[in-house]
Amino acid sequence: MTDIPVTEKTIEALMKGGRCRWHIENQTFNTLKKQDYHLEHNYGHGKQHLATNLAYLTVLAFLLDQLQQLGSPEFQKALKERTRGVMTHLWELMKGYFQTWLIISWEGFFDAIINRAVAGVVPYDSS
Repeated sequence: MTDIPVTEKTIEALMKGGRCRWHIENQTFNTLKKQDYHLEHNYGHGKQHLATNLAYLTVLAFLLDQLQQLGSPEFQKALKERTRGVMTHLWELMKGYFQTWLIISWEGFFDAIINRAVAGVVPYDSS
């Protein structure tokens, strides 16, 4: 939907813009369904607004992950060096560390992932 007039001059730009928007939306929903966010799961087994609230929390978690991915050099390095850019592999590593480590700082957390540290306490810089 657009208010831009469709003419021979605008049709190609409109087509490219529409396809780009569709691609972004498709990738986002694919990620929310298949990369441990489980957005398609039916949360409607509770109070009146439980499903809506859980969907909001899922989208909020996705937003925080996107901000982390864009703004954290440690996250980017862990993604590149440990998983060759495959996000689902990094999520699996992160879940494993959360289940077996005491996480004190994000920097120490990603440093432990990058350096393949064994289970224990993530190093803490108190300076």
